[in-house]
Amino acid sequence: MDHFKVIGNDPACRARTCVLKTAGGVIHTPVFMPVATQGTVKALSQADLKAIGTECLLSNTYHLYLRPGLDVLEKFGGLHGFMNHRGPILTDSGGFQVYSLSNLRKITDSGVHFTSHIDGSSHFFTPERVIDYQARIGSDIRTCLDVCVKNPSTHAEAADALKKTRIWAQRSKEHFSRTTAHIEASKKPLLFGIIQGSTFPDLRREAALHMAETVNPDGFAVGGLAVGETKKQMHESLAVVTENLPRNRPVYFMGLGSPEDIWEAVGAGADMFDCVLPTRNARNGQALTSRGKLYIKNAPFRRDESPLDPDCDCETCKNYSKAYLAHLYKAGELLAGRLLSIHNLRFLINQTRIMREAISNGNFPEKKKEFYDSYFRGAGKIC
Repeated sequence: MDHFKVIGNDPACRARTCVLKTAGGVIHTPVFMPVATQGTVKALSQADLKAIGTECLLSNTYHLYLRPGLDVLEKFGGLHGFMNHRGPILTDSGGFQVYSLSNLRKITDSGVHFTSHIDGSSHFFTPERVIDYQARIGSDIRTCLDVCVKNPSTHAEAADALKKTRIWAQRSKEHFSRTTAHIEASKKPLLFGIIQGSTFPDLRREAALHMAETVNPDGFAVGGLAVGETKKQMHESLAVVTENLPRNRPVYFMGLGSPEDIWEAVGAGADMFDCVLPTRNARNGQALTSRGKLYIKNAPFRRDESPLDPDCDCETCKNYSKAYLAHLYKAGELLAGRLLSIHNLRFLINQTRIMREAISNGNFPEKKKEFYDSYFRGAGKIC
């Protein structure tokens, strides 16, 4: 695959460093991608995103389709121009909304009927239309429409969802190939196929093999996890997938944002991650640090002169004390959410940088243990 190159592997596990080339720029993996669901990473500017080392953003086809609308995005030359973002953008197909907006949609063999959560209008998403919508958005990495089931689900429910997902992936790939055939290689978008199967090993294996051997996309996205299953189920499901995929394409774990889970997933062979939790939790006063999570509203921080994390190089940690952040949060100041979001995202981006270095040095397991020992305060909670 010309767009993807494995640079190094850790001898003790499936962790690897890679380079993914897109029309919007180069991505170095492992990578954490901030989420810009509606064309913005909440509370952050493009200057903020550049400063924290963002290499790729994640946005959402369903939400952008409804607001601001594809006609508006096209007027600006796509999402890049609209939000003034220079760098790769990956778009989710809207398949997650099949899961999260279950009371506003109806799934058929042909596609998904949605009732807009904004104004109640009706919309029909098919695999082909979703590919066309992403083309109008202008994302660099696009995804196939899929069906994400609730957790827990029965084997029959997961199998039925997987059947639709498999058929839709083939339809998506065929339409994508037809509509992008005229684009020169360096400017051509990439297509990722989404692998479902809930927590059932046989379905996950079936999904991975079908995606790799029949659909044959530019990359693989692991969907339907981090939606309420146990950590053990999540890790086992991911392992089944990665063990049945070729190593010459990227693996994107959708919706994973806990640092300990990212370390675990990288060790299992995943390369790319995104999640809304770093910014959502920031707005609720939670900070991720190398010494564990802390809640800035707690009383001990009212007079604390130290930064959130002495090991962090973000704008927040270099310039502001815990006491000041606690004051902002308790006073309801918007700056609190911005500064905590900057920190949380930089923390996760820094973790993936540390992972890349560890893989290159051949000591990923040791660095993973070092992280756990610090993050869980030496409590021995090693996954």
